Amino acid sequence: MPHACTRCAQPLPTGDPVCGACLRRPPPLDAVIAAFDYGFPVDRLLPRFKFHRDLAAGALLGDCLARAATFAARPDALIPIPLHTARLRERGYDQALELARLLARRHDLPLRTDLLRRVRATSPQSRLDANARRRNLRHAFAVQRLPEAPAHVVLVDDVMTTGATLHAAAHALRRAGVQRVDAWVCARVR
Repeated sequence: MPHACTRCAQPLPTGDPVCGACLRRPPPLDAVIAAFDYGFPVDRLLPRFKFHRDLAAGALLGDCLARAATFAARPDALIPIPLHTARLRERGYDQALELARLLARRHDLPLRTDLLRRVRATSPQSRLDANARRRNLRHAFAVQRLPEAPAHVVLVDDVMTTGATLHAAAHALRRAGVQRVDAWVCARVR
């Protein structure tokens, strides 16, 4: 992957660590690691994994993401972006959870599936533009209140398009007291 902004993973033509958009309006994510740009052949593997339960494709993508995150700041926990229970029943499994399990094993990190919940069923993001994606995710996530929130977590997801899903989850975690929220994704759409 070419040099990318550390806050949003968009490509940068220079060696600057942060893009102009993130400097003007800092996102709720402190760092984003994307193993790939969303293009061939990743654009064929991710849908097979996400919608057709191709676990071999998921293992390959997860392995590449684990390698991409080798030198990342070590979080207190990995948190997969949760599916709503209705979507989970429809799909039969949670691709973000499968990725997070692999990453937790490879990096010897705690996996926390109890902190973040999707409390509102949302329309599929792939059918929406950027503004509609943000509106669609408003109040979609809730954080389980615990005596002490982890200081640093990493959200795990398969693809980052506009960042609306990851940003909504990060906002919920920050409201619950998490100080640093990063994201690790298989691919970033440019």
